[in-house]
Amino acid sequence: MTAGETLRSLRESLGLTIRDVEAASLRLATKYENQEYSISLSRLSDIETKGIVPSIYKLYTLSAIYRRDFKEFLRLYGVDLQNCIGDMSLVEIPNSHQVSVLNNIDPYNVPVRIDPGFDLRNTGVLGRMILKWGTVPLAFLANFSDRRYTYAYVGTDDWTMYPLVLPGTFVQIDEARSKVVEGLWRSEYERPIYFVETREGFTCCWCELSGSNITLKPHPMSPTRTRILRYGKDAEVIGQVVGIAMKLDDWTNPENARGV
Repeated sequence: MTAGETLRSLRESLGLTIRDVEAASLRLATKYENQEYSISLSRLSDIETKGIVPSIYKLYTLSAIYRRDFKEFLRLYGVDLQNCIGDMSLVEIPNSHQVSVLNNIDPYNVPVRIDPGFDLRNTGVLGRMILKWGTVPLAFLANFSDRRYTYAYVGTDDWTMYPLVLPGTFVQIDEARSKVVEGLWRSEYERPIYFVETREGFTCCWCELSGSNITLKPHPMSPTRTRILRYGKDAEVIGQVVGIAMKLDDWTNPENARGV
């Protein structure tokens, strides 16, 4: 069936007439003080029989009246929000930024039972360590996570921590660790990397405090310059980077990067 035919079938299965839907839509329009939510008799007829695509407001109205998930109605018209995760890779965003699209994702298959002999200290094939897969809503998993974590994306033009953190990397940020730690680090892997918001945007970098100033230090191999900003006014530490998901191919050398 077409999208319109499916909507008509749903309406009829609920015992609703076109006039019932019109009346209910007017109540929604009144509630939100927006006539875009209303659906007239003729418009609903066109949606059901002539392939007219409803606006987001009218689609929400039908979702509320028919008691169906809004995402289900979007899929009727070929828009699947699940594809958004994969489609993000089609667009190169030059600036680092926070990511919220991962927050409301439908259930996925995840490992629910691991081989008890699995030892984190040893390298192995992950597929052989998983004894059982199961479908788990990511929203359910969120109940077990610490909500202090934020997720962000390192822009394709952000070479600040190259080659330790490549452009196009997803990072996990612990907002509870927003205080810059000073110390002597035995290696670059021990030194904390912070996710910092400045007036120009976001960036991942090493940080040093000196009085009222904060120094944003890039990796020594990075083409990015060191910056000194006013701490709390021109720069704010969101938190410490505690995890990364990084691709090792399809990235550009810094010599070919825009603006470098």
